[in-house]
Amino acid sequence: MLLIHCPYCDATLPELEFAYAGEAHIARPADPSKLSDEEWRDFLFIRSNVKGVHAERWRHVHGCGRFFNALRDTVSDRFLITYRAGEARPDMTELEAAE
Repeated sequence: MLLIHCPYCDATLPELEFAYAGEAHIARPADPSKLSDEEWRDFLFIRSNVKGVHAERWRHVHGCGRFFNALRDTVSDRFLITYRAGEARPDMTELEAAE
């Protein structure tokens, strides 16, 4: 079982407390009505599927209920860091230096 840290509650809890909410840092189009059907489809459904470090959104469903972001290694299934929604994605060089 994965242990996930909620940056709002400052608690590390089992993954059953949380819900995956998709890829992080996806910007909504300013005017969706101006997009073609293909562009709208791509915004809604096409996501990167990286092998390695991936930015994800999570929600602390059985706790504070808030959304937050996480960097997770999809190969090892290890969470590198969690951070509050709205914050910039942490620089990987800083994370690697801290380890």
